Amino acid sequence: METAALTAAWVADQGDGTFINPVLHADYSDPDVIRVEDDFYMTASSFGHIPGLPVLHSKDLVNWKIINHVIPHMGLPGYDKPQHGNGVWAPSLRYHDGKYWIFYGDPDVGILMSTAEDPAGEWTPLHLVQEGKGLIDTCPFWDDDGSAYLVHAFARSRCGIKHLLRLCRMSPDGTRLLDEGQIIFDGTSDHPTMEGPKMYKRNGYYYIFAPAGGVAKGWQTVLRSRSIYGPYEDKIVLHQGDTPINGPHQGGLVELKSGESWFMHFQDKDAYGRIVHLQPVRWSDDWPMMGEDANGDGIGEPVLRYPKPDVGKVYPIETPQTSDEFETERLGLQWQWQANPSAEWYSCQAKPGYLRLFARPMPEEAATLYGAPQLLLQKFPALAFAASASVDFGSLAAGDRAGLIVFGYQYSFLGAEIGASGERSLVLASGDKDKESELRRINLPSDRLVLRVSVNEEAKCLFEYSLDGERFEALVHERFQATKGHWVGAKVGLFAARSSREDSGGYMDADWFRVQALQA
Repeated sequence: METAALTAAWVADQGDGTFINPVLHADYSDPDVIRVEDDFYMTASSFGHIPGLPVLHSKDLVNWKIINHVIPHMGLPGYDKPQHGNGVWAPSLRYHDGKYWIFYGDPDVGILMSTAEDPAGEWTPLHLVQEGKGLIDTCPFWDDDGSAYLVHAFARSRCGIKHLLRLCRMSPDGTRLLDEGQIIFDGTSDHPTMEGPKMYKRNGYYYIFAPAGGVAKGWQTVLRSRSIYGPYEDKIVLHQGDTPINGPHQGGLVELKSGESWFMHFQDKDAYGRIVHLQPVRWSDDWPMMGEDANGDGIGEPVLRYPKPDVGKVYPIETPQTSDEFETERLGLQWQWQANPSAEWYSCQAKPGYLRLFARPMPEEAATLYGAPQLLLQKFPALAFAASASVDFGSLAAGDRAGLIVFGYQYSFLGAEIGASGERSLVLASGDKDKESELRRINLPSDRLVLRVSVNEEAKCLFEYSLDGERFEALVHERFQATKGHWVGAKVGLFAARSSREDSGGYMDADWFRVQALQA
C-alpha cells in the first residue's frame, strides 16, 4: 500500500517549516488538546457514532494520527440504533496524577468520565459523575492545593438554560460532584450562547476559555480572575475579522516546552463539518492574543499560513488514516458505525484481505438508510478528494443492496440491488430520513466493480463505476450536493442492507477502500 504521505488528501505541513490552516480538514468537532512531555493528544465530539471519542496523537501539533477510541461500545441504552446528534458532546482531555482523563456531557444523561494510563490503550468504562439533563461541555480542573472542580455549560434544548457557566466542587478522583455549584459567568448581554469552557491556571490567574456567539458566527472569549469563583473579567481574543474563517472558537490551549502557546479550535464549514485550525498565542498583560491582529481592531484573527510550533525537532508528515486495504483482522481507526456495531454486520476474517459486509435487515422503524445502524463511514478528509472501493457483489441475495454512500441529512449512494426475481441492477439513489428516490438504474455490468465518488471544493459529488479501475462511467453526470448531518459533517463509506425482516445470508466483499487528493 502507498505511504500515507503520498495518499493523504489534506496535508497541512508544507515541508518548509510552515503549516497551513486548517491543520485537519475533517470533522473533529469541539477539539481539546493537551501536551504530556513531548507528545500532544487531542479528542473531539463523536455524538452517536461508534467507536466514540477519538484520540489523536501528534509530536508537533500539525501532523496527527488517530491512535484510539475511548468508547469501543456505548453501554448506555438506545445505542443499538442511530442516535443522530445525541451522545458525546464537547469532551475535555486532561493529564493529572499520572493518568489521562476525558470528561464529557451527554445532554440527555449527565456528566460522564473515563481514564487511562496509556491513551493508546484501554480506557475505563464510562462512569456517571453527575446525572442531569442539559449538563454539557464539561471540563475538570485540579488546583495547586489538590482541590478539584468542574466547570460546565447548559443545553437550552434540554433544560431551558443558556449563556451561563457553572462551577462545582468535585472529588479529587473525578467520580462525583460535591455541591450544587455556583453560576460564575452570565454571558447573556455580551457573550450569548456561552459554551465549551476550558479552565486553566497561569501566573496566578484562573482562566476560562469559552466560545460564544454560536457555532457559525461566534468568537473566542477568555475570562480571568484571581479567584476561582470570580468575579471574572472577559475579553474577546479571536474572531473572524477580515479573514474567511467564520466562527473561530471552541478548543484547547497548549503551552510548549519552548515557551510558546498555541490554541486549537474549530471552524464550522457546513458539509465538511467542524474542521480544526491551529493559532499562535502571545501573552500581553496576562491576556492571550490568538492569531494575528491584521486589521488593528485589538482582537486576533485566524492565520492561514504560519511557522510551525517550536518543538525542538522536525517530525515526518503524518495525516489521519483514510484508505484501508483490509489486510488486518481489524478495521482501521478511521471507521465508525451509526450505532453499536454487531458481529453480524461484518467480518475482516471471513475472506483474508477483504472486508465482508453482510446485508442485514434494517430496524423496522427505519424508512430509509438514514435510520440504518450498519453504515460504515468516515469523515470527509479534505476540501477535494476521491474515495474509491473495489467491491464484489456476487454473493448478494434477492432483496439485498450494497455499495458506496455519501451520508448526511441527505444521502446518495451507488450500489448493486438484487430484485425479488434475482434481477441484478446498478442503482444510483438519494434520500433523507423519510424517503428515498431512484435517480437511475441499469443492468449490473459485472459483479466486480470499482465504485468511486469524487468530491469537489464545493462538496459536490459525482458517483462513477469502472470495470477495470481505469475507465469510469457515471450513471448521472450532474453532481449532487453533500450535506452535513446532525451536528456533524458529511461522511463517506460502505454499506450493505435489506429492508425485509428475514436474513438472506447475502454479503458484499470489499478488497480495498482508497482516498486520494484532488485539485481543489
